[in-house]
Amino acid sequence: MAAVDKDVAEKFLDSNPDFAKQYYDTKFRPKVISDLFKDNTTSQVNTSSFHELSTVEESEIIFDMVRDLQDNIQMEKAIFNFMKHLSFMIRSEKMSLFMYRMRNGTAELATRLFNVHKDATLEECLVQPDSEIVFPMDIGIVGHVATTKKTVNIPDVSQSSHYSDFVDQIQEYQTKSVLATPIMNGKDMVAVMMAVNKIGAPHFTKQDEETLLKYLNFANLILRVFHLSYLHNCETRRGQVLLWSASKVFEEMTDIERQFHKALYTIREFLNCERYSVGLLDMTKTKEFYDLWPVLMGEVPQYDGPKTPDGREINFYKVIDYILHGKEEIKVLPNPAPDHWALVSGLPTYVAKEGLVIIDVRWFLFPCPVQKGPVDSSGWIIKNVLSLPIVNKKEEIVAVATFYNRKDGKPFDEQDETLMESLTQFLGWSVLNTDTYDKWNKLENRKDIFQDMVLYHIKCRTDETQNVLNTRDRYGKEPHECEEVELEAILSEVLPPSSKSELFEFHFCDFEHSHLDLVKLGIKMYYELGVVDKFHVPRETLTRFCYSLSKGYRQITYHNWSHGFNVGQTMFTLLMTGDLKRYYTELETMAMVTAGLCHDVDHRGTNNLYQMKSGNPLAKLHGSSILERHHLETGKTLLRDPALNIYQNLSRAQHEHVIHLMDIAIIATDLALYFNAFRKYSHPLTFYTFHCYSLNLKWRKPVLNKIYSKICILFAKRHKINTVALSVAAEFWEQGDLERTVLEQQPIPMMDRTKSADLPKMQCGFIDFVCAFVYKEFSRFHVEITPMLDRLLNNRKEWNALKEIHEAKLAALEEAKTVKEEAAVTATAAKQGNPGIKPGSVVTPLALSCSPLDRCATLDTWWKLH
Repeated sequence: MAAVDKDVAEKFLDSNPDFAKQYYDTKFRPKVISDLFKDNTTSQVNTSSFHELSTVEESEIIFDMVRDLQDNIQMEKAIFNFMKHLSFMIRSEKMSLFMYRMRNGTAELATRLFNVHKDATLEECLVQPDSEIVFPMDIGIVGHVATTKKTVNIPDVSQSSHYSDFVDQIQEYQTKSVLATPIMNGKDMVAVMMAVNKIGAPHFTKQDEETLLKYLNFANLILRVFHLSYLHNCETRRGQVLLWSASKVFEEMTDIERQFHKALYTIREFLNCERYSVGLLDMTKTKEFYDLWPVLMGEVPQYDGPKTPDGREINFYKVIDYILHGKEEIKVLPNPAPDHWALVSGLPTYVAKEGLVIIDVRWFLFPCPVQKGPVDSSGWIIKNVLSLPIVNKKEEIVAVATFYNRKDGKPFDEQDETLMESLTQFLGWSVLNTDTYDKWNKLENRKDIFQDMVLYHIKCRTDETQNVLNTRDRYGKEPHECEEVELEAILSEVLPPSSKSELFEFHFCDFEHSHLDLVKLGIKMYYELGVVDKFHVPRETLTRFCYSLSKGYRQITYHNWSHGFNVGQTMFTLLMTGDLKRYYTELETMAMVTAGLCHDVDHRGTNNLYQMKSGNPLAKLHGSSILERHHLETGKTLLRDPALNIYQNLSRAQHEHVIHLMDIAIIATDLALYFNAFRKYSHPLTFYTFHCYSLNLKWRKPVLNKIYSKICILFAKRHKINTVALSVAAEFWEQGDLERTVLEQQPIPMMDRTKSADLPKMQCGFIDFVCAFVYKEFSRFHVEITPMLDRLLNNRKEWNALKEIHEAKLAALEEAKTVKEEAAVTATAAKQGNPGIKPGSVVTPLALSCSPLDRCATLDTWWKLH
């Protein structure tokens, strides 16, 4: 193939441009573009001397800036390369970049790249944080550009009112002309780029201004890309900080120091600083008198130092210092001295006083200058700082967190402030957990104290045990010093015989016995059950338990120790005389009798409804069966005391079982639960089937236990008409008086003293609709408990007689009133000469209602008539 002359080929290509373009696109364009984006490719533009750029050279510069974006190098380097090219193109002596930022709520501009020219290097132009020049928004041309957000081209700076020469004086340089433009992100200010002193001309031309604005899009793009990347990293760090701190905050709730320590130590890797410290503030608002007395006496000067916004003296009682540079270390300084390096500047005190966020602070604003040299033996120096208050939900400053020296050497910026503020705000809110824990702990301590006080008054004293176990007179020593055999000998003598006291009888009457006799009979029941020796119940413990239980009942009208013992004795009689013991183990009978004795301990003389109406703390503590749950907890509290625990020698399984049975039996004494069961088993056949089925299933026995408990309650209330019923009614009337006077509510008829004449009628209704069914059904297949039914029916008969007497007296009063009204109407008609009414005719009165107190005699009269 013949060689082609260069001139001929060039002439051919010039004559056929379409062919030349097609050939170039096919053969060379892919390789050229690939070579342009190679990592090691550098700009081939000769910048040793200023000259007019060709289209190829300008394209080379553009590709060079695109490569910077592709390489994802740091923002300062990419902007530096851009400013070098731009300085060459507009022939500027120097160019500088001023970054816009907010410090403590004040906008300012700080040098990031300074004195960039075509032959400069990044190291000499990158401004370190400790050497930066800061312009307020109202000083200098750059401040004017940032304020107006407009490009300015000033041919002669001496003629500009915005020019400030303090930088020229520092640099020993003379600025003649300036071309400056803002870099925006939408409407937000990002930076100001400024070129000074055009080479080869007195000032920058319109063409230079157009060139700057044309290439400014690259600078804007570079800043935006790196800014978004930085924001992404900041939000990632923020999420990690809040996530990890939350995990530790809710893990530790005992005190604020441990909570802050765990949270701040866990997130140390995300804080991007070399060191940080937390100063914990004393939360005392009012001093004790012994602290004020020396001041009032003049022995100690009055405090005149700074105070927090809520009036507390600023006292850092502890500083926790986290060292992250070099070897990680944590230093906890209790009661730090005022000249400690973390406090000597006055910055934490200032933050605690003002409640402000201080970022990149100017140390000269504070009376105590920051330590210029190393703060400790490690040689570490403070360069920049971010200090924030930690505020709780009550808007009280509880601590001050101070962060030192960003790891990349830059000053803390708005994103750091946002991240740290989110952290401190979250920590401040989390103080609520420790406050709640502290309050709960104090309440628990108060509860324990009050419980100890109550136990002191309820618990049987050593001298009181002598009323039963008179070991001093007999052996000359205390009960705990005696052997069980010796105590057994005393009890066998002092405990009354069961036959004489009629302990096994359904007609047992507690009113015939003293308070101490009932205590002795309570001890006797455990012996009769055969559980004292079988379960190794200590005699002294049993005596103390029964005596303490009797003291736990309040001296009220009905729900007193006599009633508590009566229910326990009824349960005992059901088991022994009623022969229900054959269905239960000895452990279960022990639990059931104990539940009967404990079932109303610390009763207040008012029912559950009154507790709810009056807002009693018991109603807030227990949602249902309020008083029953309180009686149960009181009984358990007594049993938890080692000196009163009659279950102390049981195995763990046995102990859990008896406590479970007590729970069932005592809660079952709530009448509301009885009515629910009554509706379920009210049909005789259903009740019989359930009873027979339950006795053959171990898990059904607790249900019968509930029913037996309620039978004991009902029988204890009904078996003595003249005394017990009046005691119940009197206690009800006392509650009715409280409802009328304290709650200002009308009580129900049963508790209304003015409805006392209706007591026989109400008693009959209660026996018919509440008691009779259970007594009859149990008597059908337990003939041994028929005496209970007989006494109930006899009780019903006596109440019915009183009801009939009352109704007869009411009828007589009504008849007398009717006759009197008829006579009055007849007399009136005779005077008026009314022919329509004749003497002796029947006239219906308009009203026959009258007060019960006017219609009947008092209860004392009933008893006499009866």
